[in-house]
Amino acid sequence: MSQPDSVQSLPDLLEAGLSVVFCGINPGMRAASSGHHFEGRGNRFWRVMHLAGFTPELIRPQDDHTVLGYGCGLTTVVPRATAQAADLSRAEIGRAGDAFRQKIERYAPRHVVFLGKMALAAISGTRDIQWGQQAKPFAGAHAWVVPNPSGLNRAFDLDALVTAYREVRIAVASTP
Repeated sequence: MSQPDSVQSLPDLLEAGLSVVFCGINPGMRAASSGHHFEGRGNRFWRVMHLAGFTPELIRPQDDHTVLGYGCGLTTVVPRATAQAADLSRAEIGRAGDAFRQKIERYAPRHVVFLGKMALAAISGTRDIQWGQQAKPFAGAHAWVVPNPSGLNRAFDLDALVTAYREVRIAVASTP
């Protein structure tokens, strides 16, 4: 499957040595079209980031680049935009894994946070992924898995999302 020509790849928001990089599975169509992370209707990422204490104010998707000023970066495992992550195969995610691992090694964040289990499971070949901090680092970074904030993921309410992300923020703040 190929992307329509009108949809651009969503640019990473990364710098060397960030405290934490949040990693989505892939861009949604609306985010890729606008060029801004978590632009999709109903996506709770920015609200959760603020309520969990990563940002002192609620960031609008159009201002996504300001997240770098808080020591946070944004990227995706698979660059191809889809209407929903379920449109990707495990094989496609797995194939993107090497390039993603190299990206994390190059930018060397202290923590990498996977938004949902799907990407890490496909990259690692492990089906039994647990929520929270992972036992093994990923590409030299402390690895975490938190629930995906997508509006399509209604298995986790706002409070559950904030609790999971706050746990990451506390760990990030205490890691030298």
